[in-house]
Amino acid sequence: MATIRPFRGVRPPRQYVEEVESRPYDVLSSEEARAEAGDNEKSLYRIIRPEINFPAGTSEHDPRVYEAAAQQFQKFQDNGWLVQDADPHYYIYAQTMNGRTQYGLVVGAYVDDYLNGVIKKHELTRADKEEDRMKHVRVNNANIEPVFFAYPDNADINSLVSRYTSTEPEYDFIAPIDGFRHQLWIISDDADISRITAEFAKMPALYIADGHHRSAAAALVGAERAQQNPNHRGDEEYNYFMAVCFPASQLTILDYNRVVTDLGGISDEEFLRRLSAHFDVTPKGAGEYRPTQLHEFSLYLAGTWYSLLAHADTFDPSDPIDSLDVSISSRLILDEILGIKDLRRDQRIDFVGGLRGLGELKRRVDSGEMHMALALYPVTMEQIMTIADAGKIMPPKATWFEPKLRSGLVIHKLD
Repeated sequence: MATIRPFRGVRPPRQYVEEVESRPYDVLSSEEARAEAGDNEKSLYRIIRPEINFPAGTSEHDPRVYEAAAQQFQKFQDNGWLVQDADPHYYIYAQTMNGRTQYGLVVGAYVDDYLNGVIKKHELTRADKEEDRMKHVRVNNANIEPVFFAYPDNADINSLVSRYTSTEPEYDFIAPIDGFRHQLWIISDDADISRITAEFAKMPALYIADGHHRSAAAALVGAERAQQNPNHRGDEEYNYFMAVCFPASQLTILDYNRVVTDLGGISDEEFLRRLSAHFDVTPKGAGEYRPTQLHEFSLYLAGTWYSLLAHADTFDPSDPIDSLDVSISSRLILDEILGIKDLRRDQRIDFVGGLRGLGELKRRVDSGEMHMALALYPVTMEQIMTIADAGKIMPPKATWFEPKLRSGLVIHKLD
């Protein structure tokens, strides 16, 4: 069962929140972070993208860069741009995108739950990325950015959250770049805190939606600190890391689409002919065409959109991995026809998050940069949870969650 607890959040006073908050470190480049921060010395990018404090071109893995993150974190606290709450709280974090709001609880998630599989993952992590985030956690002695969890819907928690969100929030702003609304409320009532803790204790599992490397790094640093402490008791703050937990039914997963530079030497006509062995191929004309169901794909090729509906014998519906559209398209289109076998490393393929729309796929093909585009129907949260429950791993580039969590609203110290 899931163990969580409240914590003393480090966060900006209300008047500074819009100067401090930022996009997550991993959704933008150093150059983009430098441009967005500009001359704003309160920007969280100075902590989560600390290379921007150095001349352009400085490696983000330079030891001086990690030290600069810690120096900036201390500077923010010394200047009162970040202040630690006096008492432990849970926090409610709401995001509104396109008129739809999802309500998450900011909690301290238990390191042992991650290590023992109560916190379930569905993606592989890379050791180099884990180590980068571990260095960042170690040097700051804090989880500067949250990870993104889903939990099974719970009526009691929904009721409590609704009661708080009917009051004035602590923060309420429209973020630049994404244009989405972000709000935060503080849960300080002891009875409400106990109720939330007890309801989570009934849940058999929590699910990582986004932030697998941050989750791994946070948990591994916590376990590392436990091993290094000869007087370890198990209730120290480093036994927990910061997560924002949303009800599974509220989450929005967008399509994660593919664009390919060439057809591996075959003609467009031959490509379509080979597709017909596994798919019903139906031309849809020049107007954008989006898949309407699982196992249907949209192909954009030479100015025309096509519907590709997978034949029933091309996947095993009882296998949660084999029946994923990312698996079907990778196996039967990218690998079998185009010879693209490694989605992580092959330079012939790129990926486009669904927030950019089908227009971005069309633009990249029409420009000549890419030869064809493939739009997928979004993975469902039910599919993700089924795969995680089975202890299996999804193929790469399978999910795209929006909106992304904003960083800097709450920070969790490890002591």
